[in-house]
Amino acid sequence: MFVYNPFYIYFLYMDSKKYNNIKLATGIGKGTASFFLILLFVACGLSKSLLVYLFHYSANNYILFLLFAGITGIASGIIFFPVNYYADFYLEHKYKLSNQTFIAWIWEDMKGLLVSLVLVIPLLLFFFYVLNRFGSNWWLPFAIILFILSVVLARIVPVLILPLFYKVTPLEDDDLKDRIKVLATGAGIKVENVYKFNMSKNTKKANAAFTGIGKSKRILLGDTLLDNFTKDEIETVIAHELGHYKKKHIIKNIIIGTVSSFATLFLIAFCYDKSIGWFGYSVRTDIAVLPILSLWAMVIGLILTPVSNIISRKFEYEADEYSVGTTGKPDEFINTLEKLNEQNLGDKNPHPFVEWFFYSHPSVKKRVMAIKSLPVYLNSVINFLPKDGNVILKEQSD
Repeated sequence: MFVYNPFYIYFLYMDSKKYNNIKLATGIGKGTASFFLILLFVACGLSKSLLVYLFHYSANNYILFLLFAGITGIASGIIFFPVNYYADFYLEHKYKLSNQTFIAWIWEDMKGLLVSLVLVIPLLLFFFYVLNRFGSNWWLPFAIILFILSVVLARIVPVLILPLFYKVTPLEDDDLKDRIKVLATGAGIKVENVYKFNMSKNTKKANAAFTGIGKSKRILLGDTLLDNFTKDEIETVIAHELGHYKKKHIIKNIIIGTVSSFATLFLIAFCYDKSIGWFGYSVRTDIAVLPILSLWAMVIGLILTPVSNIISRKFEYEADEYSVGTTGKPDEFINTLEKLNEQNLGDKNPHPFVEWFFYSHPSVKKRVMAIKSLPVYLNSVINFLPKDGNVILKEQSD
């Protein structure tokens, strides 16, 4: 068995800090560059020039719109390919998190693109239709169709889309399967089967999930989780995921997401109408000015990010409490959180502002502290000595 030592822990800590800081800086840099490139694209008249050029190939506005969107999308992919390569391939290999070859990485991205096109092209056409048909109120039917699409995707992703990227098979371990089914029953969920998927084909990171709605509900375990964690530890992970269902986080997220989606699209539409004149345009349906919509989406999304993350972190604490209370295994859950953080090279103790703004999950340090403050945990670390009645608290490390 490998024995951890202070030097290993120190270097692992430094690696996780560097890895997460680089990922964060790369993401911020890419987002900032995207914003200003789109701004210059419209402000300098390049979008207008592209549209004039495309008129040579078609006079149909819908075809022009798709061509315009396709060319700008391809251009964006080419411009940001070095950044994507660095962040998603090189960095993952540098920190020994990826199992992908370069060809496999490209192929996975191509499959993702093809699946996206099947969904995005009809959605783009619908957007352009409602923009022309409903004027300033285009955001309302578009928000409605996005809600419907999200429900449909929640239903079909586990069954139809996930198997395109991973080999999904029923879990073979009957003992673990029975444990999980007992947890699911306790959460009020009927689960027909538990599945595993070959997460290791892409990464060394580990994960599990409770996905789908209705008859497509599935509990999914990555093989990297099954290979590196005990059954008790896996049980606490699943209990956490089921806690989101039991605490009605899924319903709450649907409501919050729907309200947020409608409000965001309303604000985007309002700001878009007010700002197109800044670039010399007067008609909201002019294809050349449509990229301004994405600028407002970035700005409003940036404002809403910390708000949604605050809510998400609250839900995570509640799911942690449910996991500990249901399984009665706080030490195993703490150990699981620590091991997952190490295996995924997470930052155990990020800067407070970074955590507040960017993290949808609390840091492991805060999650462990919260668990140790729960009554079920405090009770578990008290040993009563019947001879003299003394109480000894087992020493715990943060």
